[in-house]
Amino acid sequence: MAKVKHYFSLIKFSHTIFAMPFAVAGYILGIIQPGKSFNFVLLLLVLACMVLARTAAMAFNRWADRDIDALNPRTQMRDIPTGKIKASQALTLAILSSLLFITCTFFINNICFYLSPVALIVVIGYSFAKRFTALSHFILGTGLSLSPIGAFLAVTGYFSLIPILLSVMVILWVSGFDIIYAIQDEQFDKAQKLHSLPSRLGRKKSMFLAAFIHLGSIATGVVIGFLSGYGLAYGIGLFFYSALMVFQHWVVNIKGEQSIAPAFWGYNSWAGVLFCTGLITEILLHF
Repeated sequence: MAKVKHYFSLIKFSHTIFAMPFAVAGYILGIIQPGKSFNFVLLLLVLACMVLARTAAMAFNRWADRDIDALNPRTQMRDIPTGKIKASQALTLAILSSLLFITCTFFINNICFYLSPVALIVVIGYSFAKRFTALSHFILGTGLSLSPIGAFLAVTGYFSLIPILLSVMVILWVSGFDIIYAIQDEQFDKAQKLHSLPSRLGRKKSMFLAAFIHLGSIATGVVIGFLSGYGLAYGIGLFFYSALMVFQHWVVNIKGEQSIAPAFWGYNSWAGVLFCTGLITEILLHF
């Protein structure tokens, strides 16, 4: 049981809450399309794909960053640097999760199966991005944005504007808070010649940029509501999402770096849950 606990810690399984609501939202958007209906087995496959892709990405990231994590005071107590999980075990978990992910997509439809390697390249490629580009935050955002559009594709087999906009919203949401989170490692990244926007722009400009990006995320949510004709339930969800975004920036600006981690794992997770709750409720009430 202790080993299982360490594996869950390695991949931060509890943080699945970031992607799960958007996967469910993408699935719900799919089943309201003409000729589509609820399929419990398909829903399980969609959620399994989301969990497996995320597990592969996290395990590979911990393996790829094991030497960096051992040097960074903020990450020295992670499972691989402390010896709780061997590097080879993390890599094995990443490979097995990737293979299971592809297997699950095979049982969904052809387009999901054919695109599954592309999805893995995106979510796994993030682990190396910060070695080459300060735009790595947007690659992470793109990885998480595959959740809603992937779930929609699983149901319908085709792309559509609203799920694409929902994925754009996720890209901006995740990228913004990853920029804030990277402020904690600004000096370390500079010393190790790792690329991030905070290490390039500094704290103040990075916070401003993150706020602008989050404003773009909120604006995308407004566009989704306008184009879809959504009403009160969606509006309430978007309001709470927006309020938590604003509150997060206020807290970090007032309290400084020590408030970043609580804001990252607290306000952001609730923002996604509340927004998707409003979206799903709106769909179920009117469609």
